[in-house]
Amino acid sequence: MNLENLVFSNVGLVHLIFATLSLIFGTFVLFDKKGSLRHKRMGYFYTIAMIVMLITAFMIYHLFGKFGIFHWLAVLSTFTLGAGMIPILRKKPDSYISLHFNFMYWSVFGLYGAFVAETLVRMPALVDQSSLNPSVFYNMTGIAIGIVMFLGYFFMKKNRTKWEVFDKSTTS
Repeated sequence: MNLENLVFSNVGLVHLIFATLSLIFGTFVLFDKKGSLRHKRMGYFYTIAMIVMLITAFMIYHLFGKFGIFHWLAVLSTFTLGAGMIPILRKKPDSYISLHFNFMYWSVFGLYGAFVAETLVRMPALVDQSSLNPSVFYNMTGIAIGIVMFLGYFFMKKNRTKWEVFDKSTTS
């Protein structure tokens, strides 16, 4: 696979760079100690990288030639990112940290799902880009996103008690 098959335009290159930065910052924030100055800074870096990535996502039409499934997922991602940041920016007492944790968590796992789906549909051994069968594409992306979100659910369930302890210690 050459670079032309991975990045189709300058917008695609910016999208790839900021998607990669979002993955790095999002992973760091997910595993970092919640509420620390480093966590907050990396969280803002994640948010900025995601905003650039989402803007460029709405400018890419190579796969379908029109508004497609990845655009709809970008709409959902925009919602989860905004819903995760609004409580932090407004600093509403009691429930803002819980809302922030939940929405930002799913923002990062949605990004993981998009990464896995995008990787799968670009594997030349599995999918010929010139004759992409829509049912294969939708099945691969749907299964990939479903597996990532399923794993994300269990990771969240495992770590929820730690986050609730942090949530109670910061709101009391």
